[in-house]
Amino acid sequence: MLSKAGLVAGDLFVVGCSSSEIVGEHIGKGSSLEAAQAVFAGIYPALCDKGIFLAAQCCEHLNRVLIVEKEYALAHGLEIVCVKPQPKAGGSFATTAFENFKEPVAVETVSASAGMDIGGTLIGMHLKRVAVPVRLSLKQIGQANLLCARTRPKFVGGARAVYPENM
Repeated sequence: MLSKAGLVAGDLFVVGCSSSEIVGEHIGKGSSLEAAQAVFAGIYPALCDKGIFLAAQCCEHLNRVLIVEKEYALAHGLEIVCVKPQPKAGGSFATTAFENFKEPVAVETVSASAGMDIGGTLIGMHLKRVAVPVRLSLKQIGQANLLCARTRPKFVGGARAVYPENM
């Protein structure tokens, strides 16, 4: 995913993860810290190795706020809000991120360069304006469907406009 998305150090990668869906339950009905911790353990080190920041999306009970590193929030002028996710109010993945980040904070909005939606968590509102689907060989994590996206700059102009091919 990281190579297909073309992410570089300093970029933001958003993950929405339903641990309930991973273990075969309906979203929000079977939260599993163990499943969330396993997914986090697979994603977070890979991002850190490349200097990419993770935004962990909370569930709808916290209005889909995101847990990010304070360093990222301050560097991008994001307004920090006051909440600490729990497995049943925020979700197990966001709880795991909060417990593992150096200085976790919650923010209401981000514009991530790419992301993963594990189990139908609806991350689209947290991606930059033009999302492009990324097809991976992996279609599920556990029982949860996996959808990925990268973003590209908007194409602007008219009939005479020329666009770079690598967008």
